[in-house]
Amino acid sequence: MRLQGKNVIQLVEHEFEDLELWYPVLRLREEGATVHIVGPKARETYTGKYGVPIQSDFAHEDVQAADYDGILVPGGWAPDKIRRYPEALQLVREMHEAKKPIGQICHAGWVLISAKILQGVNVTSTPGIRDDMENAGAIWFDEPVVVDGHIISSRRPPDLPPYAKAFADALAGE
Repeated sequence: MRLQGKNVIQLVEHEFEDLELWYPVLRLREEGATVHIVGPKARETYTGKYGVPIQSDFAHEDVQAADYDGILVPGGWAPDKIRRYPEALQLVREMHEAKKPIGQICHAGWVLISAKILQGVNVTSTPGIRDDMENAGAIWFDEPVVVDGHIISSRRPPDLPPYAKAFADALAGE
């Protein structure tokens, strides 16, 4: 239970990649972290690309970055929606300024691009948004997981075990 007392935001919107949202949430909860599901609306049910639902605990404006130790951004098509909410981008920027762990997988890089926090950062993502990441100033690698300080990035569902471990390690301060 090395993450006991740690609080994490998992951002959500419709059409998240089911495994890319659920796997890290369950993995962190197994280690004792409290993970709150945060979307545009509180107590709203959001549905993943493959039909798996999740209910949000809070709306973006209900949470403060200062109350959390890290933030996760899921992949799928949800990031293209999440990046349109100024409150979600502000949470990501505040986490970045505080150097708290930010996890992003697959298309989640779109949110970090819109938050304007990738200049000079080593990252990975789905190859489909490599150009977007590089155009935002990131240095892109085709690796399962890339850790650059507090930013932990990953490519796709087969990379979830090392991605979730890297995020949990960062959250634990290891």
